[in-house]
Amino acid sequence: MHPGLSVVFFTTATGAGYGLLALLGVLGGFGLIPADFWFGLVGMGLALGLIGAGLLSSTGHLGRPERAWRAFSQWRSSWLSREGVSSVATFIPAGLFGIGWVLLGKSGGWVAIAGLLAAAGATATVCTTGMIYASLKPIAQWHSRYTLPAYLIFSAMTGAVLLNALLQGFAVDSTAVLMFSLLATLAGWGWKLATWRYDDRLEIPTNANTATGLAGGTVRSIEWPHTEENYLLKEMGFRIARKHSAKLRRITQGLAFAVPAVLLAIAFASVWPFAAIASALAAIIQLVGMLVERWLFFAEAKHTVTLYYGR
Repeated sequence: MHPGLSVVFFTTATGAGYGLLALLGVLGGFGLIPADFWFGLVGMGLALGLIGAGLLSSTGHLGRPERAWRAFSQWRSSWLSREGVSSVATFIPAGLFGIGWVLLGKSGGWVAIAGLLAAAGATATVCTTGMIYASLKPIAQWHSRYTLPAYLIFSAMTGAVLLNALLQGFAVDSTAVLMFSLLATLAGWGWKLATWRYDDRLEIPTNANTATGLAGGTVRSIEWPHTEENYLLKEMGFRIARKHSAKLRRITQGLAFAVPAVLLAIAFASVWPFAAIASALAAIIQLVGMLVERWLFFAEAKHTVTLYYGR
């Protein structure tokens, strides 16, 4: 039993990709970063590549991937369906923006409008992804005010750090992006600590007595309601030891926040190419750290269905 690795990769890759796409759309569309062909090609290629790889990996989490298209029809009631619709719709303005900014070397006008629409679509898609988990009432750790902002903060953070690495790699001076990357990383760190503090103090009112409606004693499970593992046990019934959880939290803080923040500070105080090297390392290490953070996000969640298994 373990959290789905495809979903861990999906949420990490698409979060970073949409964050980078949103920043490119706004800054590139209004000419705040250069409309250089190679820079734009690498930047848009990285953003769309991360998004595409994440979306493709998410199909591996489905029991019948060939039926994934059916999810698009439930957009009126399903956040998963809304995520699919918004992710596909975002490719339209993103493609137009890429044509104008990368191929034609233009900014402003219709290119700026396309960039803004791409950024809006990226933001909306990240919001729908966050709401998939924030709307799940049976999982108290996710059904909180911390979940949706976390997705937005982490997307902006990883996207900004990636953009800074690209700018530094192409020797484009942008102190504002570097500072924003550092501040976003510190903000993400603070938000993650606040989330963990909330989770650790969380008291779940539901227990076996309230689930069954029985009173006058302590209800306990004698045997499982079935003989084989099911989806919920595999995905929502994972149990991680407290010592392992504490260790992974320290690893998350180091790789996703602390080390990138130090490297970004070094980049701020250095000249090229040392600033470029530090920025690239910050982006790579942070993505690895976010993979650990996402895995822990799923592993520490507790579904109330586990009450039926005596947990």
